[in-house]
Amino acid sequence: MTFKLDLKPEIEDRLISQAAAQRISVSRYLELLIERHFATQEEPHWRKVLDQLGRSPSLTRAPLLSDEAISRESIYR
Repeated sequence: MTFKLDLKPEIEDRLISQAAAQRISVSRYLELLIERHFATQEEPHWRKVLDQLGRSPSLTRAPLLSDEAISRESIYR
């Protein structure tokens, strides 16, 4: 995928110098920045909700099911 960015000259200079310091191209440097950004993003909201649900006090009070209760034979009775 190709993008055209209109950057302020000072930002462009910083990108060029940072990429040069790492001895990589500016496009590769930008690619690494984007990958790092998405790798460190917050967990999705649904994952937080599921974690909270898993810690719900109502679940800790629920009795555990016996092996018989979850056996294949008991499902078809």
